[in-house]
Amino acid sequence: MNKGELVDRVAAKANVTKKEADAVLTAALETIVEAVSSDDKVTLVGFGSFEARDRKAREGRNPKTGDKMVIPATKVPAFSAGKLFKEKVAPSN
Repeated sequence: MNKGELVDRVAAKANVTKKEADAVLTAALETIVEAVSSDDKVTLVGFGSFEARDRKAREGRNPKTGDKMVIPATKVPAFSAGKLFKEKVAPSN
């Protein structure tokens, strides 16, 4: 599903126009990105959490030449699914 399809479904479920649904979805996503880039954690109960995580420096290899190289430490965005989300995707027997 791409963003356009998501907007269509949100508009249908919320009984709003596609333009309104797109504006709200875009604002929500931009707000999450801004918060995580400012080292804030965004938690949506039942859905999951978005946060920035530190990735340590590590050794890698150039796939073309096979030469060793150092991959520097960096921050990466991360998502952890909430309990309800996990249960929907993989119901326990």
